[in-house]
Amino acid sequence: QDKGTKMTEFWLISAPGEKTCQQTWEKLHAATTKHNNLSTNSKFNIPDLKVGTLDVLVGLSDELAKLDAFVESVVKKVAQYMADVLEDSKDKVQENLLANGGKDGFEKDDLLEQQWQTKHESSILAPYTVNFPFIFKGVNQIDNDLKARASAYNNLKGNLQNLERKNAGSLLTRSLADIVKKEDFVLDSEYLVTLLVIVPKMNYNDWVKQYETLAEMVVPRSSNVLFEDQDSYLCNVTLFRKAVDDFKHKAREYKFMVRDFQYNEEEMKADKEEMNRLSTDKKKQFGPLVRWLKVNFSEAFIAWIHVKALRVFVESVLRYGLPVNFQAMLLQPNKKTMKKLREVLYDLYKHLDSSAAAIIDATMDIPGLNLSQQEYYPYVYYKIDCNLLEFK
Repeated sequence: QDKGTKMTEFWLISAPGEKTCQQTWEKLHAATTKHNNLSTNSKFNIPDLKVGTLDVLVGLSDELAKLDAFVESVVKKVAQYMADVLEDSKDKVQENLLANGGKDGFEKDDLLEQQWQTKHESSILAPYTVNFPFIFKGVNQIDNDLKARASAYNNLKGNLQNLERKNAGSLLTRSLADIVKKEDFVLDSEYLVTLLVIVPKMNYNDWVKQYETLAEMVVPRSSNVLFEDQDSYLCNVTLFRKAVDDFKHKAREYKFMVRDFQYNEEEMKADKEEMNRLSTDKKKQFGPLVRWLKVNFSEAFIAWIHVKALRVFVESVLRYGLPVNFQAMLLQPNKKTMKKLREVLYDLYKHLDSSAAAIIDATMDIPGLNLSQQEYYPYVYYKIDCNLLEFK
């Protein structure tokens, strides 16, 4: 797909059948291709659905608008969470957001022309009353499952990040489990104790000269560099217990920071094991979670297209009347010529709108015309915005 001119936006429109619906389609296609391919078009075939009374259709129009907004929000949540789980690697995310099990959900021919070839087919053709709970229930289930799965995975990820932060902070605060060894300490001595001191690199020569004299009873040549980061060295030093307070106080004057640390093998082992456990758990959950997101993205996306189709059907009957005679068409506008495409569509269909001025002046509630939510055109129009990710 040429990213320069193609949009991830589709316009789903319908116009009344002329002598035949085929003629309506040909007329649109000719008008949009005559001017440098303003859009890529295909027919959007909607099966004949049961037509209820006018009251039922008006009610449906409102219900479908709510359902559309809800399903779209779930589609976007699943897509965005996929981006979070894949750590925002954009290419991978697009690969995984495929509707219809493996074909790119944003290619019209693969998904939108075949939107009825799914397991929802039998239900979509059922009376509306059956159909609504079916779509809502399915998508609501995806929404609830997503909340539960995301909460569990985020919890795991958060705990792991906290531990990783512990292992990557400054030498004053970070975990030392991977740094210090038993042999760096004098342990189990009644009189002696080993301290850990953070020495700024620029002060290291002072440390070598001074540490044995910072307090009485420091063991000579007992200091070694155990580890370094960008700014500091981690050194050990052994002295008599009763000199510790004096040593700490004097060390601070030279900007040597004694770290509060007791060597405890069990504790450090537990820290390491916890890190490994969380890391393993995260890896284990990652694959199944991505698979679940792929499958349910596809389910939610297909449900969303079904809702759009139902909206087109209901609005077309309300606007164009009975018997049912309209052609639904899917347009993928070219980015640079969207304004021109609008003009061409207006010229084609303005005759449908002899009452448009009256409608727009009227304060009455006209089905299919919610001015606050949607631009009004003489033809039935819905936008399908497939740009589902907001990359940070």
